[in-house]
Amino acid sequence: MNFLFKKICIASDHAGYSLKEIIKDYLINKHLSIFDVGPYNDKSVDYPDYAKRLAKRVKAKKSDVGILVCGSGTGMAISANKIKDIRAAVCYNPKSTRLSRQHNNANIIALGARLTKKSLSLRLVDLFLKTKFEGGRHLKRVKKI
Repeated sequence: MNFLFKKICIASDHAGYSLKEIIKDYLINKHLSIFDVGPYNDKSVDYPDYAKRLAKRVKAKKSDVGILVCGSGTGMAISANKIKDIRAAVCYNPKSTRLSRQHNNANIIALGARLTKKSLSLRLVDLFLKTKFEGGRHLKRVKKI
């Protein structure tokens, strides 16, 4: 299965920094275009700043989709979802990830570095980037968001 998205934006907070770097390297090795909006070290930062920076880039179509990583994924998703046309989903297993794309047309995946193992996180990112939105009955619902 091929990747549907080629231009990917990634960001984290300090809790997600290490996992963000692992995901970034993984995707670069898959020959995808990655734009990292920070942070660039593991010093304490405020996650809403990075979530909003990434979400605005996705909204402006400078990136196809985004990947956010914080301790739980929740804070990043809440912050990103404040931006119009952003649908950030906290994904924690293959089914939640697949459905976020198929039914909700999520354009940002949010991962919890403190809750999700590295190997599973990479699998979820892969799945997110390869799963198509089903449209149809789901499209009218997504339009209501």
